[in-house]
Amino acid sequence: MDRAVLGWAVAGGIAYALLPWYALEDGIFGFGWLSGYPTDRAGAPALVQALLHGRLALLPVAVFLLAPLAVRGVRGAGARPALLLTVGAGGTAWIAVQGFAVGGQPGIGVGGLVVFAALLMLFCVGMAAKGAFNGDRFVSGGIGTVVTLVVVFVFFPVSCVLVGAVEDSSGAFAPSEFWAKLSAREVWGLDCLSSSAGCGVAWNTLILGVLVGASTTALGLAFALIVTRTGFRAKKALRLLTVLPIITPPFVIGLAVILLFGRAGAFTTFMEQAFGVVPSRWIYGLPGVWLAQVLAFTPIAFLVLIGVVEGISPSMEEAAQTLRADRWRTFTTVSLPLMRPGLANAFLLGFIESLADFGNPLVLGGNYHVLSISIFFAVVGAQHDRGRAAVLSIVLLVFTLGAFYAQRRWLGRRSYATVTGKGDAGLHPPLPASVRRLVYATALPWAVFTAVIYVMILFGGFVETWGRDHRFSLRHYAAAFAVDVTEFGLHWKGAAWNSLWTTIEIAAISAPLTAAVGLLTAYLIVRQRFRGKEAFEFGTMLSFAIPGTVIGISYILAFNTPPIELTGTGIILVICFVFRNMPVGVRAGIAAMSQIDRSLDEASLTLGARSLTTIRRVILPLLRPAIVAALVFSFVRAMTAISAVIFLVSANYDMATSYIVGRVENGDYGLAIAYCSVLIGFMVLVVLLIQFVVGRRRLGRRAPTQVSLEGIPA
Repeated sequence: MDRAVLGWAVAGGIAYALLPWYALEDGIFGFGWLSGYPTDRAGAPALVQALLHGRLALLPVAVFLLAPLAVRGVRGAGARPALLLTVGAGGTAWIAVQGFAVGGQPGIGVGGLVVFAALLMLFCVGMAAKGAFNGDRFVSGGIGTVVTLVVVFVFFPVSCVLVGAVEDSSGAFAPSEFWAKLSAREVWGLDCLSSSAGCGVAWNTLILGVLVGASTTALGLAFALIVTRTGFRAKKALRLLTVLPIITPPFVIGLAVILLFGRAGAFTTFMEQAFGVVPSRWIYGLPGVWLAQVLAFTPIAFLVLIGVVEGISPSMEEAAQTLRADRWRTFTTVSLPLMRPGLANAFLLGFIESLADFGNPLVLGGNYHVLSISIFFAVVGAQHDRGRAAVLSIVLLVFTLGAFYAQRRWLGRRSYATVTGKGDAGLHPPLPASVRRLVYATALPWAVFTAVIYVMILFGGFVETWGRDHRFSLRHYAAAFAVDVTEFGLHWKGAAWNSLWTTIEIAAISAPLTAAVGLLTAYLIVRQRFRGKEAFEFGTMLSFAIPGTVIGISYILAFNTPPIELTGTGIILVICFVFRNMPVGVRAGIAAMSQIDRSLDEASLTLGARSLTTIRRVILPLLRPAIVAALVFSFVRAMTAISAVIFLVSANYDMATSYIVGRVENGDYGLAIAYCSVLIGFMVLVVLLIQFVVGRRRLGRRAPTQVSLEGIPA
């Protein structure tokens, strides 16, 4: 018998006979379940559950696990793969069906997961034996694993949102309630002129998203042009300002805006004392949320656009000038059109981030309600209307997918490639004078404003009470991060330590998993050819297209009841981060792997190495920058995420961002800002370390050699 078949069958059989089939309250490593093992109902394996506790629906699983042992006796080249395919597909389907159909069961545990994985791998071995994926078992197993994970943790939760939208409070099918909630006036109302709250939440969200997308794209382009096309001396300082908002929890910007423009803010107080301007609440609403989101998301647009601006071939611009085009015409007809993909992606990212943002509208929204906030309060507020939350999530998802579709239509199928394998020693022409003055006038005041905002963030944590008592104090840092030295060792008595350690633990676990799944997916997309490849790639990118607020509500709907019961645990946070941030690892891996010649893989395979050996010894060493990028991004986003996390935290697993939101809601701005400052400092150290290890991209362009003409006769 094949070793792989025997190994997976034995592994599944051991899990079926020995490991707890259902989830344990204290976890598998709590070891409390051993006291009544194996007869205790809570920790009993599937075999005992079926024979002693009447779980007869688990008995067919044993048949599926024993069936592969008959492979050796099956004659015919096609019969063995067919048997493995039947066993794998039938076994996994049976586990899923009985989990959903049989009531009164707890959620599936480690025993059920191992058995399910073993049956899935038997199916993948059967696919390879059938000739799929060139008979490569690793590729077959990788595709099967990624597809299963995406179906379970992306498509299944999203489908629960869609189903929940047509159910009433009792779970009964009620399409009439769906239309009533979808067409409600508070969603699509157009009484914008008569109400200080603006239009309905859908129009409010769409207007805000468009404004933020356009603003961040314009500012990001201005910063990118200054850094790449001018002789501005403080370029490093500009780059630092682009890093800070990325590693800052989104709502922290909103807090700083309050410290500056609130009724007791520094700027408001100055205007009142100097010019007699009466303080108002203008910052609470659309202006404040727009300002905070532009501050938070402009760096993302800059990072997208700087690579595009740098990537434009100087030779194309020189060719235009050779044909007697002036600088303005060259910029508008050659440079700007080639930036089109970057502009489209920057706008898309700004639009999606605005739609998904939760913290800034919570802090600054006032009466200006948006979808993310409405979804949150529909779940955790007095309404407790999950149907309404599901309907609003669908509206948010439609907006996001509509933006993706509009971007693809705008870009079309034209080619924007300018970086080739050929050398390019040209120099970019200087910007037109009018453009240079415009980008300076736009970007530099905004850079100063951003710096002031971060000064406010730091200052707010070192005063007694911002706006009232500005005496220097470490009270907030002591309350959050106090440490006592006792005879038993260090005592972390600060209020924020628990959430900080939990956040670091969750981020440290999720980051390598995110990188592994993302890079494995990238390898399958770039290096393998199989049917349904485009659908496979779209499925892996879907979690990026879905706003975090929708992810959070979908996970509550999907994983709050058996067979997959995860709410209130740390596992659901890890899974959320893995599949929320996985697309970044996918895109980083695709970009890096596309630069590695396939001949390296072919040489390794020709010398007898298997796919797994080729990946480990050839591809992975060449993917170190992509690995580090995926690790850092996933770690940083896990430390600072809020839109999805706010729905999933629990008393035992409280994240830093949700703790800070709680302080803000209680008006404890000093402690919240002190906590944010610590997070920012920690993230700065991480980013600087990674930048030192990875370095910056170099395109290999050289400036033309300056040849002296002195002494050469005319």
